[in-house]
Amino acid sequence: MAPWRVWRDSLAGMGGRLVLVRVPCLLGWRPAAALSSAATAALGMLLLGWMLPRQANAQFFTRPEPPAAQRQIPVLQPPPTTFTYPEHETLTYSVDWRVFKTGLAVFHLDQTGGVLKIAATADTIGAVNLLFPVVDGFQSGFNVKTGCSTGFDKQTQEGRRKIASDLSFDYANGKQTLNERNLVKGTQKVLVTNIPACVTDSLSAMFYVQSQNLEPGQTFYFPLADAMRTVTVGMKVEGREEITTPAGTFETIKVQPTADEGVVKNRGSIWIWYTDDDRRLPVQMQAQLFWGTITFHLQSVASN
Repeated sequence: MAPWRVWRDSLAGMGGRLVLVRVPCLLGWRPAAALSSAATAALGMLLLGWMLPRQANAQFFTRPEPPAAQRQIPVLQPPPTTFTYPEHETLTYSVDWRVFKTGLAVFHLDQTGGVLKIAATADTIGAVNLLFPVVDGFQSGFNVKTGCSTGFDKQTQEGRRKIASDLSFDYANGKQTLNERNLVKGTQKVLVTNIPACVTDSLSAMFYVQSQNLEPGQTFYFPLADAMRTVTVGMKVEGREEITTPAGTFETIKVQPTADEGVVKNRGSIWIWYTDDDRRLPVQMQAQLFWGTITFHLQSVASN
């Protein structure tokens, strides 16, 4: 396998040396796989995956960081009664990696019985789909009065890898349960751990944030169920910007999620731009990673 030349600008104090690393499927493996992770997050959230990549096979040596003191887990604040979630809405985003259009992400929102149900898909398109096809699906939901997540399901098909998992919350007994199935190997694992009385998840968090007071210069915190633990995510409101996407030009509020641990920490930088109006519509999401930048641009909004 031929090495891939990577220029590193003083990364890990190496002074901008040309480094040779070996990566599988040079053009397609990591960028394509990141669409699903940067689609859980950002699709993320954050991108919130919002959607970030798993650990790369390429090995970079960096100085270890001292462990940060974990912030005390906060109480999830309920959405204000003045904020109204849509009964039905479909948000479609084009996904770009550098100058290439590499994917499509679609969010379907349906409100039933006081629960906002969210179904999202992330698919690669064009040449990337030939190199490393990604067809991922995500489902979650939350109570629009309390903000508490009702669970998070994920189906990932990335190349030859096929995984289905569901994360359920038993708030009465303070437990969360992960049931993960490898559809290729036919294996299954079940994990159980503790959770607080109310949490959000990595998909519904993006829409929970819509309801919060987003004032530039402020940061608010909430608990998020992440990889069988509960972490504190901070939403730093950086300022106002005018953003143009295929869906139009919007006055927005730029927000950056941060965390002392979990998927958000040490995976690059993530931002979401919400419209600066009563809807707080997420019109753009972006993840800056060491190999490039993934951006989600709102293409269309439909009430169905």
